[in-house]
Amino acid sequence: MPRDIPVGNGDLLICFDRFYRVRDLYFPNVGRLNHTDGSTQKFGVWADGRFAWVEDPEWTRRMAYLPETLVTDVRLVHHGLGLEIVCHDAVDHAEAVYFRRCLVRDLLGKPRDVRLFFHFDLSIRGTAVGDTANYDPATNSVIIYKDDSYFLVCARDEHKLGIDHWAIGTKRLGGAEGTWRDAEDGVLGRNAISQGSVDATVGLHVPVRAHEQGSATLWAVCGPSYQAVKQLNRRVVEVGPERMIARTEAYWRLWCRREAVDTSPLPSAIRQLYARSQLVMRTQIDNRGAIVAANDSDVTAFGGDHYSYCWMRDGALVSHALTLSNHGEVSRRFFEFAARVIERDGYFLHKYTPLGQLASSWHPWVIEGQRVLPIQEDETALVVWALRRHFEAFREVEFVKPLYEALVVRPAEWMISYQDENGLPLPSWDLWEERRGVHTFTVASVVGALRAAAAFAQDFGEPDRAARYAEHAERMVRAIKKHLWVPDRQRFARMATPLPGGGYRLDLTRDSANFALFAFGAMHARDPMVEAEMASIRERLWIKTDVGGCARYEHDYFHQVERERIAEVPGNPWVICTLWHAQHRIARALNLAELREALAYLEWTAGRALESGVLAEQFHPYTGQPLGVSPLTWSHATVVTVVTEYLRKHQELTRGTARGPGSAEVETEMSALP
Repeated sequence: MPRDIPVGNGDLLICFDRFYRVRDLYFPNVGRLNHTDGSTQKFGVWADGRFAWVEDPEWTRRMAYLPETLVTDVRLVHHGLGLEIVCHDAVDHAEAVYFRRCLVRDLLGKPRDVRLFFHFDLSIRGTAVGDTANYDPATNSVIIYKDDSYFLVCARDEHKLGIDHWAIGTKRLGGAEGTWRDAEDGVLGRNAISQGSVDATVGLHVPVRAHEQGSATLWAVCGPSYQAVKQLNRRVVEVGPERMIARTEAYWRLWCRREAVDTSPLPSAIRQLYARSQLVMRTQIDNRGAIVAANDSDVTAFGGDHYSYCWMRDGALVSHALTLSNHGEVSRRFFEFAARVIERDGYFLHKYTPLGQLASSWHPWVIEGQRVLPIQEDETALVVWALRRHFEAFREVEFVKPLYEALVVRPAEWMISYQDENGLPLPSWDLWEERRGVHTFTVASVVGALRAAAAFAQDFGEPDRAARYAEHAERMVRAIKKHLWVPDRQRFARMATPLPGGGYRLDLTRDSANFALFAFGAMHARDPMVEAEMASIRERLWIKTDVGGCARYEHDYFHQVERERIAEVPGNPWVICTLWHAQHRIARALNLAELREALAYLEWTAGRALESGVLAEQFHPYTGQPLGVSPLTWSHATVVTVVTEYLRKHQELTRGTARGPGSAEVETEMSALP
């Protein structure tokens, strides 16, 4: 189920489902410890003797954000209760505090006795064993804790501080459903403490006059100790929760607008998605540098694991989007994280936890009795490539200096050593983590990395090393054209498997990943080979339903919906694969007409976003509903990358500075512009 409106600050992340129920709570690292274990945290309303949980079908919900912020703007209407509730959720931009401010409006034209109920079904550190929940009279709050993880729940309305009533008890043991059941009569039992598998429900009274509104704000303070959460709670009370929400709203608008980017060449929906994508992307990034792929615990039901890890490929491409959008301080932390986790020999393993430990993996260390490296080489290559893009944008010599050996020299030397006699990389796993061989995507990314390393070596006064890196990159480009291009098909293979007697067996499955040929600088976007490859991908992998979009590859089995009409539906449409065609249109554009061809792909993406602007990994090819994890950080990063590249190319073309094959055509069009 999609996580429609995540809010966070890099230490604390709160994720909601489509019913506006909190489902995931990560603290103190984004993606590391999910203190709900994916369980539903319920929200309910009692009014004049009638009760409804927020998932009740009579509610209509509008789930969005305040513009250019990470403060939600949720509107709930229940005509049976005669109420409209507007909620603003936020995680304070500086402190580990989650807020929900509720404005309750009467729709019946009479005074109302309204009570709001918030249910907390925590499994601290991922398990309910050993949790404690107790009412704290000193703060008039409920505190739920275990080990070094404490959560203090308090509230304030227009007249008083603290919660009005509470229920603390046992859940999912001995037939106990949980304390949420106690809320349905509008009154809670006030048990003072419980331990083990526990939950808690707190209630607030919000009296409302006829046709008017009342308000209340609930907050949850997170910290490592009893004293820490009580101290932070005092700060919330002193500053005021409404003021902290307001300052958080202001902070994210400042963060989003830090650079004056002219987005006027874009349609409104794409401009909005560009801003939203930067913010959603930020919620998935830990403040210590790990860029987490996605935080959607529902995926565990599909594969027994989650996406709350840092894949270095995703991290590199997200950091590149951060670089392009001038959020250099966030991308810097990623590269520092990368320097901490890279192997001494100069490569990255499969994926890492947010603390930098080796994460779960399905890549073996032995195949058919032979020792192999359980790697995806493109992950190593793309970090080097992205670091160079960061350096070219910000020219931070002092920042790059301590990273040069770990993230440039050692990876480049290792990539050179990890080659066969033809100049192609040795086998590794593909970016989809499904096949082992020599992949076009991987080869292109290594070319981009070696050219980046050559530029770094030249800058650092090592011309011999720079020449060697550049020579190996050019040799690899020649090898791509010789061994991976199939002349009679006029396209590239997606993978080559070395044969015992020499040569390769080619996998000619059309794969969107071959966009890498131009994306990382291995070949020019207008190279006839690249043009033919991208046209072939577009023709074969475009979804031929009303939904449209581009699949990963032919007969993609991952969350596969269509198994019969593969010619029309080769797989499910993915955001990243669709936008890679936009990147190609932008990279090859020599005039504004060609550039505008990219807009159709961006408009498709904006049309697939949830009302909140959140983008999933992929979509149902017939209904357009989100499939896979949501939000996917990579999806939002690709939006940011494509929009930035579009705006930069638009600026070049309108100024007449674009160069490349047929640049006279550019100048001709420029002379025709008003």
